[in-house]
Amino acid sequence: MSALQKFGFRIRTRSGMVVDNLSVQARDRTEAERRIQQIYHYCEIIECLEANPVQRAAPGTADVEGVIALINGTSELPVSPVSGVIDKSTDG
Repeated sequence: MSALQKFGFRIRTRSGMVVDNLSVQARDRTEAERRIQQIYHYCEIIECLEANPVQRAAPGTADVEGVIALINGTSELPVSPVSGVIDKSTDG
C-alpha cells in the first residue's frame, strides 16, 4: 500500500467561477484529478500542485537557543552564556 500524498488544485467550475485552494489526498495525481472531477462535474483544472510534507523534528528535540531567539523576536541566535563569563577566580 503506497502512502497518500496531498494535492492542491485551482479549478474553474462549469459556471465559470474560479475555486482556489482545493486540497485532496490521493496516491497519485491521476487519482487526485479523478476525485476533483467527481466532486466538481465538468470542471476545468487550471492548476495542480503536489504539496510536499513538512519535515518536523522528533518530539522532545527542541533547540533551546532557537526557541529563545523566537521568543525574543530576533533572527540571530543568542550568544552562548559561557563565552561571556569572566573568570573571577584569578586576581590580576
